[in-house]
Amino acid sequence: MQSHTDTDPRDSVSTALPAELRSRIPAGRVLTDGPEYAEAVALFNAAVDVRPSVVVRCETTADVQAAVRASRDHGVPLSVRGGGHDFWGRAFRPGGLVLDLTGMREVQVDTTRRLATVGGGALSSDVVSAAERVGLTAVTGTAGSVGMVGLTLGGGYGPLLGQFGLAADNLLGAEVVLADGSRVDTDAEHHPDLFWALRGGGGNFGVVTSARIRLHPVPNVVSGTILYPIGRSAEILADLGGILQDSPDELTVDVGFLPGPDGKPTVYVAPTWSGDLQVGNAENGPVRALAGLGTPVMAEVGPVARSATLAATDAMFPFGRMGAIRTRTVQSIPGPAATVLDRAAQEFTSPFSAIVWHQFHGAATRPPLGSTAFGRREPHLMVELISMWEGGERKDDARGGNGGSTHLRWLEELHAALEPFSLPGGYVNFLGPETPDQVARSYGPNTERLLAVKSAVDPDSVFAATPLPGGTADAGSTAV
Repeated sequence: MQSHTDTDPRDSVSTALPAELRSRIPAGRVLTDGPEYAEAVALFNAAVDVRPSVVVRCETTADVQAAVRASRDHGVPLSVRGGGHDFWGRAFRPGGLVLDLTGMREVQVDTTRRLATVGGGALSSDVVSAAERVGLTAVTGTAGSVGMVGLTLGGGYGPLLGQFGLAADNLLGAEVVLADGSRVDTDAEHHPDLFWALRGGGGNFGVVTSARIRLHPVPNVVSGTILYPIGRSAEILADLGGILQDSPDELTVDVGFLPGPDGKPTVYVAPTWSGDLQVGNAENGPVRALAGLGTPVMAEVGPVARSATLAATDAMFPFGRMGAIRTRTVQSIPGPAATVLDRAAQEFTSPFSAIVWHQFHGAATRPPLGSTAFGRREPHLMVELISMWEGGERKDDARGGNGGSTHLRWLEELHAALEPFSLPGGYVNFLGPETPDQVARSYGPNTERLLAVKSAVDPDSVFAATPLPGGTADAGSTAV
């Protein structure tokens, strides 16, 4: 971590802004240094060392408005921290002001209308746990430590996608603080263009201080982990290709390669059945059939609370490791793409790296392409290429400086090798400044309308959490 010295360039901002902010926000929530500051700037990816000048721990929408106006008045770069899970560390900008929403994690569940109102800093685990207590659940990704709002704004692939669509498809409305500090409530009838953009257009339009999301009566699922020896990957993946193509909405399957218990790479299969539990858990049912494709190294599948599945993923990918991510979108895995991925898995440079693809099917494919800003609705597989390691390498090495690290070279070579078998664009939550060609094509025919909304609500590009065509969202830019 960068030390704070008398010549630290943050000093000019650290003296001017806190005086103004402390007149509007209690002093204990405006941080410029010390242990609380150090805690506030710790992110999921330890390879990120971007440091802001001021962290404002917001507890109300009024706090957010005051901080936005102060940053604009002083010309200070603005960023927003929700879950802090972004691999590029875009919750921070060098020398900037951070709106820290981690104190805004409240979740209010309306059982009658089956919806939740969630604070801008709420984690996916917060929302699922609150809903679970009343027999409901929310559409989230696979990890509980990811911010619910950030996940939703970028689209939100997850294990309930086949049954209920993307997280973005389940967004019903939001309270947003715009770049001028004003507050608006948006839904399908109020500020509809902004609402359209929030569903899949990324965190580029304002600070979402609360969101209203649809809930579903599925607190428990049939899920688990099945690992197969990598030596049988070709036949396992071929069988899985047919299963995924024909799977019902209730069954969504993540597949990939992970290091197994002995450190050797394995074929990873993670099914989630969100329908009738008896059907999903039957010995001859669709979930357990996935454990019968061969002789698994491990097969642990059964009924489980959704909160437990999120916690299991969090345990696999804890905060504090160094890492980088790339993404590709493919129509299917069996064939040449499988060969590329198999070879890369056998060359993992770290026991913490992974290759995982997420099935996009069922309910997620049915909304018309222009109904939200999300840029792809046909069936496909979204591939996560994840390189993670512990200690020993500086941020510059992780990003390719000084010739690049072994871990990053593995990642970049895999990303390039998969390109000939990939569809244009990619999943915006996993795209960064290194891949402008993917960014340019990620929103498809929605691009023109999305950029028009951006121009209308944020003409000065104060917010840039995820990349937009024709712009940049480099490491250290804003994240909502």
